Amino acid sequence: MTDTTNNNNVPHDQTTSTNGHLQDKLVKDSIAHNQSISAQAQARQSPLPTKASETVKKDSSHPFDTNDFTKVQDLPTGAPQGQQTTMPNNNTNNDSLNKPINNTVSSSANTQIPKQTLFNQRDDINNPHTPDTDGNEETHFGYKTVNKAEKQARVADVFTSVAKKYDIMNDLMSFGIHRLWKRYAISLSGVRSGQHVLDIAGGTGDLAKVFSREVGRNGHVVLSDINAAMLEVGRERLINAGCNNVDFVLANAETLAPFDDESFDLVTISFGLRNVTDKDAALKAMYRVLKPGGRLLILEFSKPVFEPLSKAYDLYSFTALPMMGKIIANDSESYQYLAESIRMHPDQQTLKQMMQQAGFENCDYHNLTAGIVAVHRGFKA
Repeated sequence: MTDTTNNNNVPHDQTTSTNGHLQDKLVKDSIAHNQSISAQAQARQSPLPTKASETVKKDSSHPFDTNDFTKVQDLPTGAPQGQQTTMPNNNTNNDSLNKPINNTVSSSANTQIPKQTLFNQRDDINNPHTPDTDGNEETHFGYKTVNKAEKQARVADVFTSVAKKYDIMNDLMSFGIHRLWKRYAISLSGVRSGQHVLDIAGGTGDLAKVFSREVGRNGHVVLSDINAAMLEVGRERLINAGCNNVDFVLANAETLAPFDDESFDLVTISFGLRNVTDKDAALKAMYRVLKPGGRLLILEFSKPVFEPLSKAYDLYSFTALPMMGKIIANDSESYQYLAESIRMHPDQQTLKQMMQQAGFENCDYHNLTAGIVAVHRGFKA
């Protein structure tokens, strides 16, 4: 029997050696080709190289002289997609932001400070009352008298303080009856599928949540509030509830500046009108944004029609409310203001007349719980 092992190994070794040489040659040619292409690209980008760069090119031993695909230091660095964070845009030293694009840009636009809390591009809570527009004209803040220009900031402080405990305090203060008041107001709204609804001073979103369901996919609800802390609570609640047809807009009820004329079928304001500095201006703004045939609903504390109940209500409001505010929200002063603001709000008939003066027709009101709360309704012809 003949041993062919050695005879078979000879040609196999030769073949392996030949293949190895070919592979080495192909790799070297490929690297040389890549280097040539990279050099040409670099030459096009830098037609006039500096002496330093020429020195680096001549020195083949320089660790960074190769510019092929293995050079990872040229790759961009940064946070992975989906993990980027938006930095607050509060840098006033950035010349590129402050520098006007052309001569037609006003200086006021250049100095405008972006809002820190942005719910919608339409956000606008500018105070229409300033020392320049109102001088030293005064208004009420609860039982206190303050300049008109100050009231908006004072009210903002109150609701920023109570925002997180607002719903809990409503349940405690009204013994849960506020839910029935709101349900009755919604029953008077006449809201239908496909309509557009604006809920002013909507705060934590009790009404907006129901309206979102009533208008359906083809409808749209805007939850607006002047206070960012309250609106954030409402936004979180409605998103968690799956309300995907709701926008959240910071807006001043006196101007409703973010909204176009005749853009809503229904406008509501629930327990918010008494905190507005100029109620007549707010009613006119609501009339402006309503479509012809649209309706306004105002749910607000009012004047009890039964005198013995009125005295008991006062005793409860000015003793129990501040005490509960202190225990639950650690803020008795804010709830003292809330009780005082209710007493300073116009009574049922006065508010009806104010609505008529703003242009609303067929105005009426419905007393709830013997007039402790009233629902006012008016229509735009």
